[in-house]
Amino acid sequence: MEQLTHLIEQYGVWAMLLAIFFEYACFPVSSEIILPLSGAVAHHSRIPFLLITPASVVAGLLGTSLCYLIGRLGGEAFLDKLTNKFPKTQKGIAKSREYFEKHGSFTVGTLRVIPLCRTYIAFVAGAFSMPFGKFFGASLLGITIWNSILIGAGYSLGEHWPQVEAWYRSYAHLLLPLLLLLALAVFGIRYLWKKIRLSEGAEPNA
Repeated sequence: MEQLTHLIEQYGVWAMLLAIFFEYACFPVSSEIILPLSGAVAHHSRIPFLLITPASVVAGLLGTSLCYLIGRLGGEAFLDKLTNKFPKTQKGIAKSREYFEKHGSFTVGTLRVIPLCRTYIAFVAGAFSMPFGKFFGASLLGITIWNSILIGAGYSLGEHWPQVEAWYRSYAHLLLPLLLLLALAVFGIRYLWKKIRLSEGAEPNA
């Protein structure tokens, strides 16, 4: 990771966008380091925030599309091998697929702001044959939010950008459960709203 940060500091915006591409393509690169550093480098190079953030989103979309494509081409075969080797996983995978077919867009968009899950969800979406248009739209929203927050933090802090990583490491044990609870709350509200609309639609026929 240190070599990567040195490359970004040395070669600037192009190395930065390449690192973001690899991070979203499921390579072992930490966005909690790369994105704040990218913001700091952009600030130092006097690249406007409203220019570097959309560029980072494009790089992220290209990277996650590659991961989605790998899942779309090889994910089904991987799941077949998994269920053949571990038959007990078949039921769980079937339920996950059914859930993903109903709530795929919401799941992708939400997990984009949850560390660890945020990159690998692209492979899952591809493996479960989620329509690319829905995947792309949900990813666009989630990636824009995540990149804006972390790049914005690095852009504001400048040379003190490592504080972002330090804060994340200090509060990750609180942040992850909070994000998961928020996702569950949004899902619950969305589910209840659908139930209310269905019940209202059924009332005239009663």
